[in-house]
Amino acid sequence: NSGVMSLLRPLLLDVVPTIQQTAALALGRLANYNDALAEAVVKGNILPHLVCSLSEQNRFYKKAAAFVLRAVGKHSPQLAQAIVQCGALEMLVICLEDFDPGVKEAASWALGYIARHNSELSQAVVDAGAVPLLVLCIQEPEIALKRIAASTLSDISKHSPELAQTVVDAGAIAHLAQMILNPDAKLKRQVLSALSQIAKHSVDLAELVVEAEIFPVVLTCLKDSDEYVKKNGATLIREIAKHTPELSQLIVNAGGVAAVIDCIGSCRGTVRLPGIMMLGYVAAHSENLSMAVIVSKGIPPLCACLIEEHEDHIKAAAAWALGQVGRHTPEHARAVAVANVLPTLLAMYMDTRSSEDLQMKTKKALKNILQKCTYLPALEPLLHDATPNIMKHIVGQFSKVLPHDSKARRLFVTTGGLKKVQEIKAEPGSLLQEYINTINNCYPEEIVR
Repeated sequence: NSGVMSLLRPLLLDVVPTIQQTAALALGRLANYNDALAEAVVKGNILPHLVCSLSEQNRFYKKAAAFVLRAVGKHSPQLAQAIVQCGALEMLVICLEDFDPGVKEAASWALGYIARHNSELSQAVVDAGAVPLLVLCIQEPEIALKRIAASTLSDISKHSPELAQTVVDAGAIAHLAQMILNPDAKLKRQVLSALSQIAKHSVDLAELVVEAEIFPVVLTCLKDSDEYVKKNGATLIREIAKHTPELSQLIVNAGGVAAVIDCIGSCRGTVRLPGIMMLGYVAAHSENLSMAVIVSKGIPPLCACLIEEHEDHIKAAAAWALGQVGRHTPEHARAVAVANVLPTLLAMYMDTRSSEDLQMKTKKALKNILQKCTYLPALEPLLHDATPNIMKHIVGQFSKVLPHDSKARRLFVTTGGLKKVQEIKAEPGSLLQEYINTINNCYPEEIVR
């Protein structure tokens, strides 16, 4: 407000190097504060000054200048675009070849903040020739430089299969995979994130990541003391599992399902989310893979997530995963039903405080499980609470089982199930009415009356 921008700009061209650096640092801190100040830096025509002196100045100035570019570019795609337009990318890429690791780090950081916004900006960073140099940076001895370079590769890869392919073609996967066992937690976070962003796009890219022999090494990350390492490790496994039954089977064979189930059991909150989804993806592929989740005792921790978590989106993911486990055969459905999770799902579906997404996911999960479930003791309690749209699935299952099972028929009378069925108001000629008639036809008329 006091007009400091216009006072700092000439200092960028001062004869004394320390004054130049300090002026750049001041501008960087101002721009870092919010997007309005970052915009003032752009409008004050300060970027061209920075860029033209990036190439000839000393390392301290380069670091400060790259910091300003990063501080401006982080706020919005428009501000990042302003940096691209003033020709900064070429200069930043030259800085990636600098002798000083601090300069490389500052340049890599600025490039990552530009690339993370969208695929156009990411493509601009690629076109400037950054990727091969970033792959060289992750091989440098300095941990801080490795972290930032891995993070930037992650930001470049995330937008599209083509951008991820560029990173792969530069040979990044092999070097990233070697660092999964690095003792530095922050580096592991970035490495796992970069591999996830590559693997998520397509079967081919996921297979390339798997071929770098990340299994069973990556499973150690699920036991890491750092929450983000756990989360990013589970995310990487999820991004591979979702593509094909073959990739999921490979994870099962490596012990991945059991490891993810342990991980979900040992943590709380959003760290659980990728693991929950991974189990859902694995179970969705086939009967056998779903059985692998059941046999590895995956159902109890999923039920626990449903009950313990406060966030609706985590509950919704757990409901979805349970639906995927139970939807294949009566045996699968029974495994889920026996865990006494159906009343919980029903209660969440009927709870007006549940988010729309949670209601949709619990309804779908109930439907998936109920349509296969022939284990009547688990269905019976639901007869007393269910809404009509769920009721038809429950009554439908009774109408399938009761005609062929005399023991179940007797129980259905003594537990009050048959009485409850008589109280249901069904539209004449509806599917629900047909199911009720089928059930009533199993019994002598005086019992029904």
